[in-house]
Amino acid sequence: MTRLDQQLQAVLDKRRDIAKLRQLVVNPPDAIDFSSNDFLGLAHNPEFREKFLNELQSRDFIMGSTGSRLLDGNSQYAEDLEKKLATFHRAEAALIFNSGFDANAGLFSTVPQKGDVIIYDELVHASVHEGMKISRASSRIPFKHSDVEDLVRIIDQVTQKYPQSNVFVAVETVYSMDGDIAPLPAIVKVLKKYWPNRENGFLIVDEAHATGVYGDHGRGIVAQFGLENEVFARLHTFSKALASNGAVILSSDIVRSYLINYARPLIYSTFMSFSSLVSIRCAYGYLESGRTIEIQEHLHKITRRFRETIRLPTGTLLPSSSPIQGIVLNGESPYAL
Repeated sequence: MTRLDQQLQAVLDKRRDIAKLRQLVVNPPDAIDFSSNDFLGLAHNPEFREKFLNELQSRDFIMGSTGSRLLDGNSQYAEDLEKKLATFHRAEAALIFNSGFDANAGLFSTVPQKGDVIIYDELVHASVHEGMKISRASSRIPFKHSDVEDLVRIIDQVTQKYPQSNVFVAVETVYSMDGDIAPLPAIVKVLKKYWPNRENGFLIVDEAHATGVYGDHGRGIVAQFGLENEVFARLHTFSKALASNGAVILSSDIVRSYLINYARPLIYSTFMSFSSLVSIRCAYGYLESGRTIEIQEHLHKITRRFRETIRLPTGTLLPSSSPIQGIVLNGESPYAL
């Protein structure tokens, strides 16, 4: 074992000692699954699988994309799909990324300019932090989780200190760890108070865990409240409720063009395969058809039933009305639901 191996193993041993060592596991087929993000069950839906296979077989395609979208990896199918996504989500433009992580990292690392400020909920996803790390923004300031009063306090300070700067506010609609839902209408109201003409206050919303689960035909929480025109950029992922992979940034034509020119995760990655694009298209066709409306309703029904009937011998059930139900266990137990 080399010295480096010894150093790495020592760090891993420390994680094991505090029951935080991560490992890859394969769950047995008869296991009851409480950790999947397949919210609508499409990953196991035979009808959805059949639609996917039929669409795939009806197309003349090559297996891989063969390159970055800026080289050989683009296709008319991808361009048409982006137009379809923009129309479905009532946005001006859409740009597909290989993952939600890439999309957030690409957006936050490039769009904020030198001298700008990013204000973010303290529980935003790690991908947002990755983007902010290499952003040219002059200041990155967290506010207390879903605390509108704290957001107002910080905006007050920022607008006085940086009166000419663009200010980006980053939130999620459904938070991925605790499952609680952001007070989005109240946040929009705050931004409209400070920037009534949206001159330099911009809201960025991560809808990863709301896609397919909330809103008319699964359009998300922004659409549920009719706030599409109040949001600068939205992220939707396909890898959770839609049983596919990848993500889309919904924004303006200018932002789309800017990301194509500067978002490194897009520029320097081979684009997703054709089969992935087909899966996304079929998933959105399923949403549009209304086939998931009843599934959505059932999902929220069993979520309520879970909260009403669960009895915990230990630990605390976190407040959440979403399908993400967090249970905090006492101490450093290696077991969690």
